[in-house]
Amino acid sequence: MLDFDVCVIGSLNMDLVVRAARIPHPGETLLGSAFARCPGGKGSNQAIAAALAGARTRLIGALGDDEHGRELRRALADHSVDDQCVGKVDAPTGVALITVADNGENAIVVAPGANSRVSVELVESCAPRIRSARICVAQLEIPLAAVRRGLEIARAAGATTVLNAAPFHERARDLLPWTDVLVVNAGEARALARAPHEVDAALARELWRDSGLRCVLVTLGSRGAVLADESGVEHLPAFRVEVVDTTGCGDAFVGAFAAAFARQVPMRRAALEGCAAGALAATRLGALAALPTRVEIERLLATAPA
Repeated sequence: MLDFDVCVIGSLNMDLVVRAARIPHPGETLLGSAFARCPGGKGSNQAIAAALAGARTRLIGALGDDEHGRELRRALADHSVDDQCVGKVDAPTGVALITVADNGENAIVVAPGANSRVSVELVESCAPRIRSARICVAQLEIPLAAVRRGLEIARAAGATTVLNAAPFHERARDLLPWTDVLVVNAGEARALARAPHEVDAALARELWRDSGLRCVLVTLGSRGAVLADESGVEHLPAFRVEVVDTTGCGDAFVGAFAAAFARQVPMRRAALEGCAAGALAATRLGALAALPTRVEIERLLATAPA
């Protein structure tokens, strides 16, 4: 019985965000301005993004027994994300140190903490909950062995598996046999394809063809996204928004895409919903606070040309 739309296997971090005029150079100290502490982590962000986009969502991951962990768990509850498979481990909750420049670009360093304790055993203990979801989403901020096991369980149960190969890891290719939909940004696409040139339709199609995936989605930020599947390759244009902070835009895309695909809409429509969510997330500071609702996504989609 499919009692959930989306199951996310991934990380939870507390984001410590500082606003600055620009990203500092190596060895340089800059005076920043605004500071914020925000629940984050790719797994948590994507799960909450999917929930806000209307999906019944659960998260599999790990937190420490500390204030950051308790705050992150409250954030999941506040957004109706099931946390029964978010374990409590003997390690500090993960932390991300984020600098956001005035032009909206960011630089991020993550201390994984409890995320590194997401084990194959933890994932296997949650197998019934993975099997009860229509879509299984994973990223690479937790050990790859745990990601692989989760994708294996989901694929065997007939779920659609979505891999966001971020942050890039050379062994990400080992996960493709258990992946239906691959979501990567331009840099990750080039790394996976071992291609030095810019992402274009030919590279996206090559990545799709060589990997045997159902679909490849390459997000290009202000240039939109590229969709490659059996129908061909299509460039999806970006939505025009005023960029404030690009933190979490990729997670907004993945969560909204998964929620839409769980509703069994066509791939192109699901990708467009992801693009709209990513664009909206860029208009607000932070990751969690910037994630849009389904109503906001549909409102922005209504402004796009047919």
